Amino acid sequence: MNKGKTAVVTGAGGTLCGPIAIDLAKQGCKVVLIGRTQDKLMKTADEIHKIGADCLVITGDVKDEDRMKEIRSEINKKYGLCNILINGAGGNQSDAVTTVNEFDPSELLEGHSFRGFFDLDMNRFKDVIETNIMGTVIPTRVFAFDMIEAGGGSVVNFASMNTYRPLSRVPAYACAKAAVSNWTQWIAAYLAPAGIRVNAIAPGFFVNDRSRKMLMTPDGGLSPRGQHINYNTPMHRFGQPGELIGCLNWLIDDDKASFVTGITVPIDGGFLCSAGL
Repeated sequence: MNKGKTAVVTGAGGTLCGPIAIDLAKQGCKVVLIGRTQDKLMKTADEIHKIGADCLVITGDVKDEDRMKEIRSEINKKYGLCNILINGAGGNQSDAVTTVNEFDPSELLEGHSFRGFFDLDMNRFKDVIETNIMGTVIPTRVFAFDMIEAGGGSVVNFASMNTYRPLSRVPAYACAKAAVSNWTQWIAAYLAPAGIRVNAIAPGFFVNDRSRKMLMTPDGGLSPRGQHINYNTPMHRFGQPGELIGCLNWLIDDDKASFVTGITVPIDGGFLCSAGL
């Protein structure tokens, strides 16, 4: 049902959104890949070209509204109006991540060997919040103009397990992803009269380049944190990127999910339903 539609995917060079963009191309969508790094986007584009489909690769910062408007103009000239928006751009930064789970009095003394909350770089903390929140709000604000003109559309945002539980060590990312779910509800209600549905998916633990350092050892085994996560995930494994696609395709289906808006769907191997006891 999505054949011929224009689908914009931000963060399309990433581990999760790359496969999503490829699947949309397989469905016959005119896919637009947006991200900050050309090389990463081209890897996704190459896979799309292998299946005989076309796509548009455009670099830009999702926090820059003027750039997003320029990109919308480029898309309109080549593909027409945007019908589907996947807000996949986001992420975390190591300087906004603690290396301990709880406060230790030595954190207030000079010379300690760990990074606690009081050691975090507040500029990086702000960057994480802005990338995940404003990097979702701004593309929605820009591409909703197209959907209004088209008489409707679908937006899918990326939330997280941190939406439901403020996981240890990632305070900036946790509060940002909680905000994404709240924003999804607010904008879904606001845009409903325009025929635009807005939902979110909340991936559990999937390994990407950044999380691999926290979840795995150099030899491919599990770090203590990775072992703990697997123990508390009833399926006892990490998710695979393709396992997001079925839920996402349902959410963007204007027939099968026509009365669905404002929800956040966990895709987590059961993590949220288990207390680990």
